[in-house]
Amino acid sequence: MMASAFKTIGLVGRYRDQGTEIIASLKVLLSYLEKHQYKIIFDEETTRELRDHSHAHFPLQELGAHCDLIIVVGGDGSLLNAARYAAPHGTPVLGINRGRLGFLTDIHPDNIEKEVTQVLEGHYIEEARFLLQSSVNIDGQLQVLDTSLNDVVLSPGSNPHMIEFDINIDHQFVCKQRADGLIIATPTGSTAYALSGGGPILHPQLDAIALVPMFPHTLSSRPIVVAGNSHIEILITSNNEYAPKLSCDGHAHVSIPPKGKIIIQKYPHPLRLIHPKHYHYFETLRTKLGWEKHH
Repeated sequence: MMASAFKTIGLVGRYRDQGTEIIASLKVLLSYLEKHQYKIIFDEETTRELRDHSHAHFPLQELGAHCDLIIVVGGDGSLLNAARYAAPHGTPVLGINRGRLGFLTDIHPDNIEKEVTQVLEGHYIEEARFLLQSSVNIDGQLQVLDTSLNDVVLSPGSNPHMIEFDINIDHQFVCKQRADGLIIATPTGSTAYALSGGGPILHPQLDAIALVPMFPHTLSSRPIVVAGNSHIEILITSNNEYAPKLSCDGHAHVSIPPKGKIIIQKYPHPLRLIHPKHYHYFETLRTKLGWEKHH
């Protein structure tokens, strides 16, 4: 076996939905890595779930600082969660798919040893995927929220109602919208929630952001795609009776009152996403979206 550039491997799982399958895959991975004498570290949840205290463990937020590669066992949601913490450290992430629909986690559980061996021997494809950084300005107080690999979503929250908001791009007024919400998606997130909202599929190497209105109240309202370096501002107008909610990849739910402003920009640290050598984006699209099926 060739010397690997990855000496210390961080292992992460997500145990809520398919705990037993994920633990089974982690044990296969663990036994393989131990046999080949890699240094292994866990996030704290994995240590608890495996009841294995023979390896060092750290909070997920710190894991990237202590390893050369993070392997995530789970679905795309698990990888999204790990990505937010790996990106600032520049630590690459590899996904083993135990979820239902994997655009990001593309190693099948049956192929763990073969495909992880190839990656560790240096036979892999690496992609840079950018994240979004969101901030909110409420009553003149600026608060930095979370990062998002997929999307930032403005939604009505617990009261179903229409939201009125202004969109500004690079300090230029674009439009006033009345809609059930707005999805601001990266190319990675264009095949997630934004897709079901009628947004375009953006190739992951595009430097672009999609703004997809949710059930807009005018027929002329359409998704727009802007440059990846755009400075996006969403102003919640004073006509809103309720405070809509903002979330980042499903995290950091914050209420934005009328006159509150949301600022979204590209996060300076991209995610280093590792794929097996045979990975093809369009093949993944065909398979996951069922394009190859004859109707």
